Amino acid sequence: MVCSYKNSKGVTYYLHQKGKLYFFSRKPEGAINLPEGYEIVENVGTGLPMIKKK
Repeated sequence: MVCSYKNSKGVTYYLHQKGKLYFFSRKPEGAINLPEGYEIVENVGTGLPMIKKK
């Protein structure tokens, strides 16, 4: 199952990877699973999701 996250503003984002870079996009095409040992956090000011190591 691909990693998706619905932020506090109601927008759904999907996790993608390009090389070693992980990023969230609104497009579900090419979405990946959440890597093991990571969790999703939300930037309070902007509402954008990020991943960080547990």
